[in-house]
Amino acid sequence: MLIVIRHSLMFSEPKGGNMRDERRRDLQRIRGVANYQFGKGVGDKLFSDDVEIVHSGRTGRIRQVYLDGDCLATLRARDGLFSLTITGAKRMWEGMGPRRCWVKVSDDAVSFIAQGKSVFAKHVVGADEEIRPMEEVIVINEKDEVIAVGKAMLTGREMTAFKRGVAVKVRRGVSEKLIGRPKELHRGI
Repeated sequence: MLIVIRHSLMFSEPKGGNMRDERRRDLQRIRGVANYQFGKGVGDKLFSDDVEIVHSGRTGRIRQVYLDGDCLATLRARDGLFSLTITGAKRMWEGMGPRRCWVKVSDDAVSFIAQGKSVFAKHVVGADEEIRPMEEVIVINEKDEVIAVGKAMLTGREMTAFKRGVAVKVRRGVSEKLIGRPKELHRGI
């Protein structure tokens, strides 16, 4: 069960402390994780001051970050890092200075990858050389448009050198149909 804790001055302060301080700590925490995971300065560009932070009802830990009702990212309990949504990836890609964690694919594979299919090494035309296996990556087409998000299976150098094997396990593609999910969960995914 997830609960939304809205940080606002019109709500009463919690017993243990000031809501403004709690919000400031949460923003600092999510921005710090984003800077660590994606590069310096990404946290401020990805998570503006008006994001909504959702906490777990059971543990109280940060789970998801929303902006204008769209989910930008989910903080994984397993490793404490973010899983990006398509909306979050687009926001990050557009606002990123030196770009990191990207994989560029050939146009002939774009339609399949946008539907959520895995990226094979033979379709990779470029990649950030500093990608490590199991890292969160943004898959882009040759026009530098975000088409998917997923997890790297190879290093960036291996993706461009190999001609066989899965380079990225795609979690979500931009044109993937969301069947069997409530409408309110479709936004930002």
